Amino acid sequence: MAATLLGSALTCVSAGYAVAAAVLTRRAGARAPAAAAAGEVRASVLKPLCGAEPRLYDNLATLCRQSVTGYQVVCGVRDPDDPAIAVVRRLQQDFPDIDITLVIDPRVHGSNLKVSNLINLAAHARHDLLVVADSDIAVPPDYLARVAAPLADPGVGIVTCLYRGRPVDAFWAKLGAQFIDDWFAPSVRIAHAGGSRRFAFGATIALRRDTLTQIGGFASLSDRLADDFWLGELTRQAGLRTVLSDMVVTTDVTETRLPELWTHELRWLRTIRSLNPAGFAFTFITFTWPMLVVGVVLSPAEWTTAIAVAGALARSAMAGTPTTALRAPLRDTLLLIGWAAALGGQRVRWRQQVLSVQDPA
Repeated sequence: MAATLLGSALTCVSAGYAVAAAVLTRRAGARAPAAAAAGEVRASVLKPLCGAEPRLYDNLATLCRQSVTGYQVVCGVRDPDDPAIAVVRRLQQDFPDIDITLVIDPRVHGSNLKVSNLINLAAHARHDLLVVADSDIAVPPDYLARVAAPLADPGVGIVTCLYRGRPVDAFWAKLGAQFIDDWFAPSVRIAHAGGSRRFAFGATIALRRDTLTQIGGFASLSDRLADDFWLGELTRQAGLRTVLSDMVVTTDVTETRLPELWTHELRWLRTIRSLNPAGFAFTFITFTWPMLVVGVVLSPAEWTTAIAVAGALARSAMAGTPTTALRAPLRDTLLLIGWAAALGGQRVRWRQQVLSVQDPA
């Protein structure tokens, strides 16, 4: 009896989540983006770099083709021999009308080397509107106009963006893109629809300089692994709002082997667990395929089977294409295994570092 009740509950909750996620994903895709005013945006875009990633030039070049004027792009590395330097030099030659600043500064300000880079970059930012974006992000021409607009409201602390995966041509990279598109982004949309604003993503965080100063500058993040989350959280603690932009940017997924993908996703999952342990403990209900199978096995009634079919169809619709839908059962099963592994362990591998997921209080 207990097993039947558990199976029925698991089927209903998992199928309900899949339906809600599919509806919100489709609604987000159908919504017309807000109109972006052309003109001047006095913003400094901070790009911490480390190595010449496969699409680094193309990604940075999207920032040089914005529909607005008056902005600055600040790229920085720690190592004077970093191959990313040559990429930035090429950008400066190819886009002479864009204000592109290259910073080479080896100073380290804490355990988080990305934040150390940001601290060094911020000293060269000429504008009071700051936009922080990871190196593997590509953006459309109206990006700066749209992420800057909400900051005209003094009650807004940060503006952040969701992102979609752009995989290289490899099976595991495509599966990694589904982690973002089919699981992470829908979960954020559901949280946002429920009223939560406890998020901020390295894909884009825009804020005013005075807001950054108010929370202690980038130095307040120098020993935190989840620096993007805490940049948003500290502004919320200061009484300012977080805006989730309707702008969705693109991030590269370059893991071509399972061990690389596993390491990356385990870092993400353990970091999420460290920020919200209670919520993470119930994340298994979002792994649609294995949860529906377990639910029907425990409660093999006609009505639970019908609900499971509805959930599976919603999950397939969320995947978008027949090919990605066929990969969805494997994708969800790997997520479940990764979730189980992430329930334990306090360390993650990030680039060449091994870091604790326990951020300082």
